[in-house]
Amino acid sequence: MRVALISDIHGNEIALRAVLASIAREGVDQVVCLGDVATLGPRPTVILAMLREMGCPTIVGNHDEFMLRPDLVHGYAKVPIIVDAVHWCRAELTSTDLDQIRAFVPEMDIPLGGGATLHLFHGSPRSNVEDLLATTPADELAEMLDGRSATVMAGGHTHVQMLRQHRGMLLVNPGSVGMPFREYVGGRAPELMPHAEYAIVEGRGGEVGVVLRRVPMDKGALQRAAADSKNPMGKALVAAYA
Repeated sequence: MRVALISDIHGNEIALRAVLASIAREGVDQVVCLGDVATLGPRPTVILAMLREMGCPTIVGNHDEFMLRPDLVHGYAKVPIIVDAVHWCRAELTSTDLDQIRAFVPEMDIPLGGGATLHLFHGSPRSNVEDLLATTPADELAEMLDGRSATVMAGGHTHVQMLRQHRGMLLVNPGSVGMPFREYVGGRAPELMPHAEYAIVEGRGGEVGVVLRRVPMDKGALQRAAADSKNPMGKALVAAYA
């Protein structure tokens, strides 16, 4: 069983298409999205339509919840441009888009074969706004996992790729398709990297492997897409890809 994990697309159509092309070359049995699909980037409705067409199972991220409950963003983001971008995205979505987001699930389990299992979430199993990091102390991490266990545990949210062991389990963050961060920001302004990220988790007869992938992007194309959008984040994204 080969599963491609994508996460934190954030409305970046160019990046998603590049990642899906890479996944097609790799060959997988299933693609799963770990959430934060539409907001902040220039093409929210296109991203949702692409995932719909794929029939891609999707975990609900905090930004997905903002589309269903826009008031939640005010308790999460203190930067006005982020709040404005979230509200712009919400106004762009159709009723079909919102119904699609309502069908997103908080967690998911996938058998990898040979008794190996994959457990998926967005931030952590107990909260889609918690940050699981390579540096999170083991006891604190155990609390965040909230009693869940699997051969491989995977979540997104931080926009930072990661692979670590925790008490015998592998913990994976595939990184961000649409807005990969150079380092963990913890609320600070991020430095975006000009590539797209994803991961492949493979199970074969009880053997398990994890590969982190990075797909190079054309910074000029990313700038043009951001500049052509009416998203309040557009100018900031153009500057970020300079």
